[in-house]
Amino acid sequence: QVQLVESGGGLVQAGGSLRLSCAASGRTLEGYVVGWFRQAPGKVREFVAAINWGGATRYADSVKGRFTVSRDNAKNTVYLQMNSLKPEDTAVYYCARARILTTNSGSYEYWGQGTQVTVSS
Repeated sequence: QVQLVESGGGLVQAGGSLRLSCAASGRTLEGYVVGWFRQAPGKVREFVAAINWGGATRYADSVKGRFTVSRDNAKNTVYLQMNSLKPEDTAVYYCARARILTTNSGSYEYWGQGTQVTVSS
């Protein structure tokens, strides 16, 4: 069984940057997709970005051009670089593992505990 642990969240002013990390333990991420999702208070969880083992990526329209997902397979870690942050990016960010590159949260089988990102105006 794989455990996913997110880190790197925090408080940042609008226009600032943060880099989130998703570290896997227990099992390797080799061959799997890792996705990032977020959930703001009172809202449903939404897809942010995902990357497959070969480096192919998908992004939500709301973050295209601002967020970049990458992975270091040797370190079993996936990153989400978030630039030009906006107050509406405030949410708990989760990473999760899937077998296919998809925006559908139902296809992701293991989830981390989440890390809070707060963007002040």
